[in-house]
Amino acid sequence: MLDISKSIKNLDSYDIADNLFHYKYNTKHLLSLIRKGVDKEDPSYLSSYRSFEGEVFENFVYEKLLRYARDDANIDKFVLKGFHQNRHKAYANTLSISEKEQIVYRTKSREISEFDAMFVTKDNELYFVEMTLVKSVLKLRKRLRKKKALLDIIFPNYNVKALIILNEGATGTKQFPSYCKVWFTKAFCAADVLEYIVSPNKRTLLPKEKISGPCMIEAHELKLHPFRYYNTMSWITKTLRKHKKHILDMNFLMSFKIQRYQDLYNKFYIGYITIDDAKGLLNLTDEYKEDQRVVVAIEKKHTDEIILTYYIQTGRKKLYLYTPDDGKITKEKKDPYGITVTEVFHINKMMDDSYLLTLANLSTIKKLLKERFESKE
Repeated sequence: MLDISKSIKNLDSYDIADNLFHYKYNTKHLLSLIRKGVDKEDPSYLSSYRSFEGEVFENFVYEKLLRYARDDANIDKFVLKGFHQNRHKAYANTLSISEKEQIVYRTKSREISEFDAMFVTKDNELYFVEMTLVKSVLKLRKRLRKKKALLDIIFPNYNVKALIILNEGATGTKQFPSYCKVWFTKAFCAADVLEYIVSPNKRTLLPKEKISGPCMIEAHELKLHPFRYYNTMSWITKTLRKHKKHILDMNFLMSFKIQRYQDLYNKFYIGYITIDDAKGLLNLTDEYKEDQRVVVAIEKKHTDEIILTYYIQTGRKKLYLYTPDDGKITKEKKDPYGITVTEVFHINKMMDDSYLLTLANLSTIKKLLKERFESKE
């Protein structure tokens, strides 16, 4: 059984020395607000401080988990991060340590997922850990699906589960999937760490206390099943569209294996429409060139409903998402350094004229997706 220890529940700090003060924190914005004398109740200060406090909480709980894993005979492997590991380089297409010394899975150019902590039990269970101070866990529930899907794919021999660590009073936890184990700690405060950071006369810290033990491993030592992110995405697009009779292979799309991939990717790209057809569909003006492609995706909502969304890429780092919602069209500029920008660029180069869709095709696809969703309810 994976039960919370009294030490973690009570957030006891007696056994972690000064380790918490040795971590690097993203405090540039917070310190600028402090220098300006911004009131602590000001929304900008509260937002910045909460972000900082979340960082400290993650490091605190990670330090406690290190010691928990060292002393728990049922934990077989525990992945090191921060100053506890010996990072030599970042590895592509495997678990690795990022420049910020976090556990990540990345392609050659992009991080796919980040994990607060990770360990394997002797019962062949792989736990990824999420630690947060938020009171409502709705957004966290949405992230869990993508992370579990990735780990299910790259670690097919493990039973993937999640350990969620929250402060007492967090709401919405009953909505977590059955693979989640939830721990509650007492309320956390990072005031002592901030006080140390802003102090002009910093006290001398105890040396870093590194935890060692037979279960401690480097991130890349956890052997995984080969997975090529963009190759798999291209294969799914091609297979979805190669049915001889139907515009979209719905049996392939709704299969267990492909739906697990959609939990990871969230969206599959299925073709493109012309800018002329998109003008009426998306209420566009003349802001785009006549030969501009509009890439069509089938996107999975948190309700499991699959809808059509549209992407217009006007430059290598310039991408817009159009989403129909209750008769309205929302436009969103995507993060120029996010993975969606790279996905659309990659898939657009792959698609030849055979991927052109008509408005009639879109109507058929919408109908098929709606019928499948309603049949599952």
